[in-house]
Amino acid sequence: MGQDSPVSPGANDTPDGERDYNYCMQEISRKRAYSGRIFDVDQVKVNLQNNHQKTYELVEHPGAVVIVPYDSGELWFVRQYRLGSKSMLLEMPAGRLEPGELPEVCARREIREETGVAAEKWINLGGFYNAPGYCTEYLHIFLAMDFHADPLRPDPDEFIEIVKIPADKAYAMAERGEMPDGKTLASLLLAKPYLDHYGNV
Repeated sequence: MGQDSPVSPGANDTPDGERDYNYCMQEISRKRAYSGRIFDVDQVKVNLQNNHQKTYELVEHPGAVVIVPYDSGELWFVRQYRLGSKSMLLEMPAGRLEPGELPEVCARREIREETGVAAEKWINLGGFYNAPGYCTEYLHIFLAMDFHADPLRPDPDEFIEIVKIPADKAYAMAERGEMPDGKTLASLLLAKPYLDHYGNV
């Protein structure tokens, strides 16, 4: 997203004709365009390497966690309706970070809210930016194992079905395009080396 000065082909080239990709945008100004319950939107004016100026619309998001629940050879998913896709999606449990909340604390809370269990064993799988071209959201990914019942009251606007799928079948479904949710696909990729270690994928 952006506007203002157009950038012509070759505008980022150095004097010797080589394109320089190691540069940072210099922020000139920032204005809050929208404030919402989950995220805000800022209009950010920046100076590009070629001294052109451009205004981006940037979604400011506090970040979130994604949990890969694994138990007895099965991966646990949640199925819920998503307005953006206008369809039911099969996803890994996930949730937004509260202000000042540590990712692991958030993950431990979300798994209880969305699946009704707590996990004894946690592995931090890393993370990734969801859509860094226009959003600051960073997703922290955790593998969760060794469950016991310990439910928390779910959010009042969540209507979730828990779906347990054998791990090898879940990966086959993902490869066939039957899980069109980006965070779920990326989380499955990060979890695979660990699940391979346990001999179930």
